[in-house]
Amino acid sequence: MQERNTTTDTGRDWPNYGGNKANNRYSPLSQINAGNVKNLQVAWMYDASEKPDPNGRKRDRAIQCQPIVVNGILYGTTPELILFAIKAGTGEELWRFEPSKSDRRNSNRGVVYWEDGNDKRIVYTVGSSLYAVNAQNGQGIPSFGTNGKADLHEGLQTNMDHDVSKLSVNATSPGIVYHNTFIIGSSVSEGGDAAPGHIRAFDVVTGKLKWVFHTIPQPGELGYDTWPADAYKKIGATNNWSGMSLDEKRGIVYFGTGSPASDFYGGDRKGTNLFANCIMALDAETGKMKWYYQTIHHDLWDRDHPCPPNLITLKHNGKLVDALVQTTKDGLVYVLDREKGTSLFPVEERKVPTTGLPGEHPWPTQKYPLKPLPLNRQVYTEADITDISPEAHAYIKERFQKIRTDNKFTPPNASGTLLFGYSGGAEWGGNSVDPDGILYQNANHQPWELIMAERASLSQKNTPLTAGNTLYINNCAACHGQDRKGSGQELPSLIDIGKRRSADEIKAILKTGSGRMPSFQQLSEKERDALVSFLLNTDAGSAKVASSSSNAPTPKNGFPYVPDYVVKSWQPFVDQEGYPGIKPPWGTLNAIDLNTGNYLWRVPLGEFPELTKKGVPITGTESYGGPLATAGGLVFIAGTKDERIRAFDKKTGKVVWEYQLPAGGFATPITYEIDGKQYVVIAAGGGRGQKIGGNYIAFALK
Repeated sequence: MQERNTTTDTGRDWPNYGGNKANNRYSPLSQINAGNVKNLQVAWMYDASEKPDPNGRKRDRAIQCQPIVVNGILYGTTPELILFAIKAGTGEELWRFEPSKSDRRNSNRGVVYWEDGNDKRIVYTVGSSLYAVNAQNGQGIPSFGTNGKADLHEGLQTNMDHDVSKLSVNATSPGIVYHNTFIIGSSVSEGGDAAPGHIRAFDVVTGKLKWVFHTIPQPGELGYDTWPADAYKKIGATNNWSGMSLDEKRGIVYFGTGSPASDFYGGDRKGTNLFANCIMALDAETGKMKWYYQTIHHDLWDRDHPCPPNLITLKHNGKLVDALVQTTKDGLVYVLDREKGTSLFPVEERKVPTTGLPGEHPWPTQKYPLKPLPLNRQVYTEADITDISPEAHAYIKERFQKIRTDNKFTPPNASGTLLFGYSGGAEWGGNSVDPDGILYQNANHQPWELIMAERASLSQKNTPLTAGNTLYINNCAACHGQDRKGSGQELPSLIDIGKRRSADEIKAILKTGSGRMPSFQQLSEKERDALVSFLLNTDAGSAKVASSSSNAPTPKNGFPYVPDYVVKSWQPFVDQEGYPGIKPPWGTLNAIDLNTGNYLWRVPLGEFPELTKKGVPITGTESYGGPLATAGGLVFIAGTKDERIRAFDKKTGKVVWEYQLPAGGFATPITYEIDGKQYVVIAAGGGRGQKIGGNYIAFALK
């Protein structure tokens, strides 16, 4: 094949999230290869964990950070979001930067390096603050923003009746920098109190806002007519939480957006809802749109774009084409012309079911890419019922007969649906593309059960909801379910929460957020007290009840948006022992030739040792964090529930090396070279229902 675009190379360092600004997670290093990878051993380990809480509280934060390496220095974050710099060859600490404790909430998945002469900076997010730190000494830069930080709420206040100043706005994935322009998305609530998900750009030197792109269009803007006229005043989300890619030559930033709020019900947002669920291209300097490509119309299934797109040059129909690759939560793979935003492979627009909940407006057609084929199953059928044991099969079959879905776009309803998309298909760890155009993507194969309920029906006759219960439905049920059972993983059960947390601890978490959970600063102290009372089952008869006619507070000018239907149950469809209720594999690593759209191989990723001992073939597990491909013919990936990191042969998909980590590596590994030696590093931070860890571990050849 002809020589590829050299912008996909990362060189000896790993200077960006994803390796390079094309987000390809590929390295040209080859010292570690398929022939000698068996000789990898631990070279150093850096303990990023914090001292025990003085009150003895168990630390519950994990590390999801993919670090960067610039000029031999590795930069990353601790579980408590402290920024650090260490020598990349030894793990020796150089400095730590401690952000304000009031900012330390949610997660951080990476940091950004920028320099201009002697001005060298790390820019990273902590909660709703964007910090600039001197990369040479770890000191904050007071001239940036206000006393060294900018507020991620800035640029979101577009309607005076929709106060965003106290709403949850974070950025788990790092932004991207073009010259002196720092561009970033955000993570926001997925309920009716969600802030708008507009894309912003800040001056990397001053911290001042440079431009805003409205993902929910305002009057006179393109896409405004795809929403109700007042949608921009009250609807939130439609955000980019998963990160961005940059074509520096063209000066174009690319990203995917998520669904509008609230998830699963859109009765108050009739239309296709641009620019939700879009792959987008903006001028990096001005924020003006180049093109968009919507993958879901009027999303009712929470099918956000979960990872940054990859930028790669492909050979398509005999010609070299600069392309963009976007994988999705439901396992689709879109391959677009980077300049035009058109698909390189056929995509059909097919009719889909339109019978939704009362007041809903399901869109009559949706996209179906014909090539590449999806990474995972699209519809759960009786033939998919688990077969790991007769007991599991019988248990799932009985449940399946009560709740089923015949089309992936069946609108959510009160009877229940089975769908793929959460813990399914691609995840936030992203994917890897090598210069030959081969995509390596880990995929999850986990169906979920969704049951909706009419808000008014949640109050029994003559027994109106308490204020705390109403607040729970408005703010918490979308994730934890009206039944409070959660998913047992990242969305824990809140039943008997009082046995694990004190009232003060719950109030603190409500105020600051934790992990994926957003903060609820918009609630008054009295409202948080009422919510805590409900969670601790102490509010009956004591808290002021909500109106029995509406079961919800009256919104001010439509905000917060209070949907007529809310989530009653949202949980993984699992057997009686907690294993996925679908035939294995439950997690795979896939290799796709993007030049042709054909799969090269697909293998299980991860193992449940207890099932293997029973004679069950390797099933694969859920995985989070993405792969790293190298010129040494290897694909490195961790992220599995068995807490191992593995190396796969790029040609065959065969495991050629693995190592048992001290805690799960739910992040993406990196590689770089120091003094002629190649290293592979992973953050073994644990979490996701597994034990918590706090180490960065480097591997090198003996």
